Amino acid sequence: MRLKQYLEAKPLYYEKIDYTRMPRIYEKIKSSLSTPKIVHVIGTNGKGTTGRFLANALYSIGFDTGHYTSPHILEFNERVWINGSNATDLELENAHQELQKILTCDDAESLSYFEYTTLLAIIIFRECEYVVMEAGLGGEHDATSVFPKCLTLVTPIGYDHEAFLGSNIEQIATTKLNAIQNSAIIAAQSYPEVYRVAEQIASQRALNIYRVDEFIKDLDREKINQIANRLALVPYLKDNLTLGIAALNFLKIKYETNDFKNPPLFGRLSKISENIIVDVGHNVLAAQGIVKALEGDKYIIIYNSYKDKNYKEILSILKPIILHVEIITINEQRVESIETIKSTLKNLKIEYNIFKEIKPEFKYLVFGSFSVVERFLREHYE
Repeated sequence: MRLKQYLEAKPLYYEKIDYTRMPRIYEKIKSSLSTPKIVHVIGTNGKGTTGRFLANALYSIGFDTGHYTSPHILEFNERVWINGSNATDLELENAHQELQKILTCDDAESLSYFEYTTLLAIIIFRECEYVVMEAGLGGEHDATSVFPKCLTLVTPIGYDHEAFLGSNIEQIATTKLNAIQNSAIIAAQSYPEVYRVAEQIASQRALNIYRVDEFIKDLDREKINQIANRLALVPYLKDNLTLGIAALNFLKIKYETNDFKNPPLFGRLSKISENIIVDVGHNVLAAQGIVKALEGDKYIIIYNSYKDKNYKEILSILKPIILHVEIITINEQRVESIETIKSTLKNLKIEYNIFKEIKPEFKYLVFGSFSVVERFLREHYE
């Protein structure tokens, strides 16, 4: 069976996850895999852009580099980036056929969508010198956590995926930070509890956990400002760039500002026309970052949300920049009902209607999830 059909047969989401499956299967096949130096990126927000900043720089400096990120917006190939480009259909198909030979039929069948694609990426990346690997849910049980890592980067940690990660920041931070194997660099955090958990874990397991400022000197700050100005980075993207540069300094890899010539990963406050910005954010931290970046302007928010997201708080945070909300319809089981979204907006005293078309005289922010951005780009934007 070809890769596309094979993946379509696997569920994307699970109510319960067998955390023993990926480590068990990896132990059986790891001798058949070639693992490059892996920089693991965990956290709640900013994993994709942090990883892409670092991967772009490593490739520009001269290293064969891979970047594994998820989910994708329009096509699966976006998840597997190698030496400046998304993997081709042929590269993915060849890796799929090779993986099928390595795995038993039962193991291949039992692996989840994300677990299988993680192994697929490792096969494509086997000739790389460095791989920047973004965690999915970002915790100790994530499929990406089975590989040996030379460094872990920790982006801001906040509330998200509570059903799997924990109901408070201490629990979420513990689950995520337990993915660290040896050394880690932590980005600036909104919740002080994250630092406390990091100190406890570092002490208990004899890990080297640093704060980002420990690897950023005055000259780095000058370069960061130059890069941020050239790429027109909003504050949270500048923070993600800073974490990527801290990683280079930890790895003792020299860089220049020209090594960061490419814009951030698409879908992160990406301006796709004069009056339309798209952002795949879907949690409280993302909403806070967007308001900080866009304050002073008013936008029509094209929005929808999954049931398990804290959309009431997210919309409350966004309210200062909202002109009104236009609900975009998405046909997925996980999406909240339109009536519930309407009721929430009514209680927040935010005007709303159903999205139909873009009007050139208004500014728009498309926000709420990868699915919201995907639906908008596929159905309403040319």
